[in-house]
Amino acid sequence: MMINNNWGDLPKALLYIEGIDEKLDWINEYIWEESAVYNNYPINKNGGVLLDMYGFWLSKGLSKEDIYKHVINDYKNRGIYSDSNIPINKGFYIYQAVEGYKEGDDYPVGYDGPTKMGDYFRFLQPTIYGSIEDFPEELRGLVAISKTVDFTVDRLLDNNLINTYFPEVYK
Repeated sequence: MMINNNWGDLPKALLYIEGIDEKLDWINEYIWEESAVYNNYPINKNGGVLLDMYGFWLSKGLSKEDIYKHVINDYKNRGIYSDSNIPINKGFYIYQAVEGYKEGDDYPVGYDGPTKMGDYFRFLQPTIYGSIEDFPEELRGLVAISKTVDFTVDRLLDNNLINTYFPEVYK
């Protein structure tokens, strides 16, 4: 799952879908278990969550341990409405986009290479994995797929290559 907060690009394969704004709302409602239409949710994975990297801009002065405690407490307090529910019970990775008002405001803490606004970094990792079968068939075509990205290995996705990484949607 990619969280861009209006910073990172979305794959053109998604943007070319007619009515994509409304359809992305459908998949968003499904992920957060708020859908009145797609409400047959898979059984919770009940896995764990691993913190890989986190954005400097929103967490200035906090350690990785502090961020991880926040991730766990957020899950305890908000349950299915917390970001950590996605890896814990849905089994999906969360990548966040590098933010900021200008280059250098934000960067993924724990990454040693160059980054720019819009690049996606691996934030949270599942310990039990979900799959495309966890989505209703009607929503699967709204999932951008990659034949080159290995989420277990690739910690940073260059925003300029997002269409190379994700050239198509699930068919």
